Amino acid sequence: MAGITGMGTTFNLPNYAGELFAITPDDTPLLSAIGGLTGGGQTTSTEFEWSTYDLRDPAQRTKTEGATAPTAEERVRGNVRNVCQIHQEKVSVSYTKQAAVGQMATPQSAPFNSVNGSNAVTNELDWQTAQALKSVALDVNWSFINGSYVNPTTNATARQTRGLLQAITTNRIARGTSVSGATSATDTITATAHGLSVGNKIVFTAIGAMAGVVPGRIYYVVTVTDANNFKISSTSGGAAITVGTATGIAFTKPWATALTTDHVNDMLQLAYDNGGISEQETATLLSNSVQKRAITKAFASAYGQYRETSRNVGGVNMTTIVTDFGTLNLMMDRHMPQDTIAAVSLEQLMPVFLNIPGKGVFFDEPLAKTGASDERQLYGEIGLKYGLERAHAVQTGLVI
Repeated sequence: MAGITGMGTTFNLPNYAGELFAITPDDTPLLSAIGGLTGGGQTTSTEFEWSTYDLRDPAQRTKTEGATAPTAEERVRGNVRNVCQIHQEKVSVSYTKQAAVGQMATPQSAPFNSVNGSNAVTNELDWQTAQALKSVALDVNWSFINGSYVNPTTNATARQTRGLLQAITTNRIARGTSVSGATSATDTITATAHGLSVGNKIVFTAIGAMAGVVPGRIYYVVTVTDANNFKISSTSGGAAITVGTATGIAFTKPWATALTTDHVNDMLQLAYDNGGISEQETATLLSNSVQKRAITKAFASAYGQYRETSRNVGGVNMTTIVTDFGTLNLMMDRHMPQDTIAAVSLEQLMPVFLNIPGKGVFFDEPLAKTGASDERQLYGEIGLKYGLERAHAVQTGLVI
């Protein structure tokens, strides 16, 4: 949900009497779990690196009695890099807004009138700062899953950390039909011979400069103009979204086949055969709500009388599920694309922070006075270390 842009005043931040509840969810299970497992790491550069290596394939390597030492073998290391992405937020609240804690919103339009009741927020600046902190945590969690890597050669372009789904290149299973190179104008998306029908669900994997569209969410085809053009809505049969002009759009028309235990185990086998999900305490299936229901249904009658149990990993409570490759954690994360599941070796993941001298890895500081308001900023540079990418696996384009 979008907020206001600019200074918080009594007109654009009215108070409300009664209990206070969050309108939008704010949990970050992946970030919380890997932070809890490792405590995070630090770097002294905007780019950080870690090493990978392979051992040789095992065999019955015999030697004769009294033989000289065999020819030396070296295990060659590889290097993997990622970058710290800047997360910066500003909070600005007017003096009047901070003082007028008794001024409440009423059913009438502005200006607002005082009414009986107590304001749930008595320190607006602190409350807005706390919500900005939650927003940054959500952004970090989203980027750790979906981030697209950018390491620019100048400061004119922002650094972007590589997320887990982009990092996994070896163990990938693609279902459904993927389309790339699409464009958009106003409310119409153009993709040559798209093959879509009204009512089809699609998931965008790249949106370019499109507005009002979030990668990974479900969208519905509401109009098919011709073989190359269609319109989408966020609800079935809803109004077409104005997406604006964009290029570089990609989307997936998901698979029509229901998820089975074999489909899940195929993915898990890829990760296991390449050295992943061996530590049972941290081997994890990562999914959104749609695929969580599909996984539960697929495993409901598998392995005898199936029952979910729970496990605490890095301070995050997760259910567990019995598979051919052990008892895995099942983590639901709202930031996972809704057509995707992943097998994740959590012990390989770590948030990495650039430590700002005299300030820390993520800090809140006041900004210079420019008028009748208080302003603060939150700042941190954070990237994802994902270990050996072959220790993870991903399956995309699943039925939604």
